Amino acid sequence: MRYKNMQQLLADLERTGQLIRVTQEVDPYLEVAEIQRRAYRAKAPAILFTRVKGTTFPMVCNVFGTMERTRWIFRDSLRALEGVFALKVNPFDFFKQPWRYAGVPRAVYSTMPKKVRTGPVMEAETTVSKLPQLYSWPMDGGGYVTLPQVYTESPDKPGFMSSNIGMYRVQLTGPSFETDKEVGLHYQIHRGIGYHHAEALRRGQPLKVNVFVGGPPAMTLAAIMPLPEGIAEILFAGALAGFRIPMIHRPGELPMLAEADFCICGTVHPGEQKPEGPFGDHLGYYSLAHDFPLMRVDAVYHRKDAVWPFTTVGRPPQEDTVFGAFIHELTADLVPTVFNGVREVHAVDQAGVHPLLLAIGSERYVPYAAERQPQELITCGLSLLGTTQTSLSKYVLIAAHEDAPDLHTHDFPRFFRHMLERTDLTRDLHYITRTTIDTLDYTGISLNQGSKLIWAACGPRKRPLCESLPTGFSLPQGFSDARLFMPGVAVVQGPRHTAARDEHDNAMFRLAEHLHGIQGRDGEGQQVPLAGLPLVVVADDAAFTAKDWDNFLWVTFTRSDPATDMYGAGAFTHCKHWGCAGPLIIDARLKSFHAPPLEEDPEITRRVDTLAAPGGPLHGIL
Repeated sequence: MRYKNMQQLLADLERTGQLIRVTQEVDPYLEVAEIQRRAYRAKAPAILFTRVKGTTFPMVCNVFGTMERTRWIFRDSLRALEGVFALKVNPFDFFKQPWRYAGVPRAVYSTMPKKVRTGPVMEAETTVSKLPQLYSWPMDGGGYVTLPQVYTESPDKPGFMSSNIGMYRVQLTGPSFETDKEVGLHYQIHRGIGYHHAEALRRGQPLKVNVFVGGPPAMTLAAIMPLPEGIAEILFAGALAGFRIPMIHRPGELPMLAEADFCICGTVHPGEQKPEGPFGDHLGYYSLAHDFPLMRVDAVYHRKDAVWPFTTVGRPPQEDTVFGAFIHELTADLVPTVFNGVREVHAVDQAGVHPLLLAIGSERYVPYAAERQPQELITCGLSLLGTTQTSLSKYVLIAAHEDAPDLHTHDFPRFFRHMLERTDLTRDLHYITRTTIDTLDYTGISLNQGSKLIWAACGPRKRPLCESLPTGFSLPQGFSDARLFMPGVAVVQGPRHTAARDEHDNAMFRLAEHLHGIQGRDGEGQQVPLAGLPLVVVADDAAFTAKDWDNFLWVTFTRSDPATDMYGAGAFTHCKHWGCAGPLIIDARLKSFHAPPLEEDPEITRRVDTLAAPGGPLHGIL
């Protein structure tokens, strides 16, 4: 089955027991969002809400809630797409110039959109205020579209081949926006729409934007596919869908997705921005209000049987975790074709994706050396930070394939142990300061600006890792509750952070000095084994952070900036290279300037509990 619209998909999901209907009225303000998050955690079916407060349109969630269901949705077209990726050619060139590869007829035929004069999306019109107003978290600044497909074309080279589809969040309502006439368009740094916007600004003209909601499920996946620059997502959508995507083509207008459930047509005019946000985002914190482009609404179209699909984001894992895993499945074998020398990458969902990238590369530069050190690995790390969405990574930890051919980045305990056993803390940490970082990451020195770290390790093991806190280990005043999270890694509780943004914290220097001072030899001449404890993480709550890998990765890498928040016992700077004798210290406390973490509303939680209780419409589901 190749689903041409949301209606075909939902009917098939319901027929196969993968969708349930809720006919009791639900509230788009927080309630349906919490239901969706619980449905995802419970691996529940998709849920169609037929009565939604404040709107006549049904809402549906959890459509992509499990990997099994996502694979099932694309079951009839995946083989053709996998055939494209298996070509002994550059598969990305296929999407740039598909006519060159006539040997893959079905995929070639499907890539190019089909121009049509009209379609179901133009059956009716409405206004922005009549759309479902989804609030996912209590501090959200308004109603949001959370599964948008934002379509633009290059002003310099109009047409499908220079188009972009991205899942950029759209704020429908809020105090900044004139009702029904304006919406907020938040696109993050290093996104395809930004190149189109820059072209429009250079030409001094408005940028036309169409926001599709619903339609073929392949379009949703295409909107989040991290394709290299210059490859149109709509071509990938056609290959994934297994048919040519029908697009309504009208002279002088931006094409519309014919089978979309909704289309918000608008323009972004030069020099117009308004505050967008706050919004509870996928790192697990709010992104606060900042000025972003303002989109003037020209029209809102919808099909007569339109359904509003939605998801919510928050601290991983969430439904977007499935999107990431599905994309990884599709593209894992392509990594070496994009990044020379890199064999495997893993943008860690538990750490919010961009904050932490684990990688395995080759170290072949000096194969005859008596003891290899990271050289090609550093080149691999720079390559990862130099192109595609991996360029937004904050921490890049990269190990050498030659040291452990069976090592994989998804095996966190083994990967981190491998790195810590081999790292030379005086040599293997490479910082890039005052550079661009993910827009949603508030750990840096300003919006979009912070630092990055390439941490490369290879060669023989340099140390055994301690299996318990070393004898003689102690903490200075203000620090407490030391716990061994894994061999070689201690988590300690620190005092509340009070330093300003873009400044070091003197308390951390005290900790580093103390740890350096307790190293050496005891009264019997035996070495105090802090060498076996190469990493110390400081957190607000040591017990929470050390509870499991999900907590450790989330706290450590979403609450720290490498250049500002890494310290070391015996630290030094030599010819602008920073290193330390060890332990290395990461300050993973919430900072005084960080955005607040997401918390659900207790009253909404009680309300959803009632829906899930015996006799409620979601009993046995949540």
